[in-house]
Amino acid sequence: MAGVRKAPADIDEYIASFAPDVRVILEKIRQTVRRAAPNATETISYRIPTFQLNGPLVYFAAFKKHIGLFPPFRGNARIEKAIAPYAGPKGNLQFPLDQPIPYGLIERIVKHRVKQNVAKSRA
Repeated sequence: MAGVRKAPADIDEYIASFAPDVRVILEKIRQTVRRAAPNATETISYRIPTFQLNGPLVYFAAFKKHIGLFPPFRGNARIEKAIAPYAGPKGNLQFPLDQPIPYGLIERIVKHRVKQNVAKSRA
């Protein structure tokens, strides 16, 4: 299995494995998620950074030409309209690295996901 990277131990190790310009973006996404979901815990799942709060909240990952944000978002028409330009295969979001990253939109997504996860855990 040559070329298979081992899973990073934590988000710091994941971010450190990228070029400096991508590290800045990943760290800013991390801080954005922390601000929007201060009670969420950080972990690595599927070899990528994951925030958990009553289950998986959001995952993010760097790729050659974009930053991916998972899982697919549903449940708020205004946010769904705002994310439409970033929709990738299977509904996951792709933020191109050659364009400004919409941190405010990411914050809105995370805050809505927090509400969804809390409501689901109470049900």
